[in-house]
Amino acid sequence: MTIEIKYVKDSGDIKKERLVLKVVSDDQIGNYVTFDTTYFDDGTVSNSMRHSFWFPDREVKENDLIIAYTRNGQDSRVENKNGTTSHFFYMGLDKSIWNKDGDCAVLMKIASWQHKKINKTN
Repeated sequence: MTIEIKYVKDSGDIKKERLVLKVVSDDQIGNYVTFDTTYFDDGTVSNSMRHSFWFPDREVKENDLIIAYTRNGQDSRVENKNGTTSHFFYMGLDKSIWNKDGDCAVLMKIASWQHKKINKTN
């Protein structure tokens, strides 16, 4: 993957809680989804995906930062003095999601996907 998880900052504080990612090489952030989960007793990551957030389409460049706040807000970006960009996204939730030891932040790159509208008559 060309984007990596750096850390979750200020977990448990809905006003500040955020997931911070770093772009390793140029990519499209819209190809990624993040969610929180926990671990099984044996230490493997649980397959129970909670609070998923599919990033909107946006080109990102090497060394850019991607900051995903748990709370509501307006997506934006800031040009940094070193020539990189910090991209801010908001998951739109009203309570923190990474609020206890044992929680796990997951980032997945989506290789392909499909959709189908569900109709009650089908």
